[in-house]
Amino acid sequence: MASVLITGASSGIGRATAIELGRRGHRVIATARNPKTLDDLDVAARLALDVSDQASVDAAVAAAGDIDVLISNSAQYFRSAIEETPADELLHLLDVNTVGAIRATRAVLPQMRRRGSGRILYVSSINGRIAFPLDGAYSASKFALEALAESLAQETAAHGISVGLLQPGPVASGALDSPRELRGGDDAYAALHAQTSFPGMIPTAEAASVIADAVDRADLPLRIPVGEFARQILALRKAAPDERTFALG
Repeated sequence: MASVLITGASSGIGRATAIELGRRGHRVIATARNPKTLDDLDVAARLALDVSDQASVDAAVAAAGDIDVLISNSAQYFRSAIEETPADELLHLLDVNTVGAIRATRAVLPQMRRRGSGRILYVSSINGRIAFPLDGAYSASKFALEALAESLAQETAAHGISVGLLQPGPVASGALDSPRELRGGDDAYAALHAQTSFPGMIPTAEAASVIADAVDRADLPLRIPVGEFARQILALRKAAPDERTFALG
């Protein structure tokens, strides 16, 4: 049994993962900005944690006690053409999706190093390897997360700490039902907005099962596609020449 702290467990993938890990007998510490959203979860602990606030992160980690596995799941999604993306929106996504994950990581690493063991799992996305139209800001936050995780994996291996990136495609978590987006006044990118779809969507339980497997497995690869669509699209991206954009062929 591992002691697992999950950020962003109030809904979607985080909630489903908390349920799945509890079912497998792990000690689950579920966290969210508003801990009342966790009241109905059958877990060992429910704590307030806001990844955009280092003091909040540190307090939650201190209250959690020993943490064997961190699942960094907190993230926000936003869609807009690059031209129409306010700098504040880009900075906000980077703060939550990228810097927030590192805040949580920095909080748990000292105790993991002292023990000589630990595991850090980041819920990334296929958007961490592929940038689609209108997803530039979100993809930037996930590309950056993947770079940091790749570096971290090399830095912490000697301390017995393993690092993994979970890469789902679209997940039926509710976030894509009416995604937060911004269009300019003249709607210059209306044609792209009209073409947008989210193929290959998988249920949150499927994503949670893959994440829970990553907690349990002895050998952890750095990158783990989540779902058949993710496996296919990432294989196609790997085969595509780097000098051309994947989305436009």
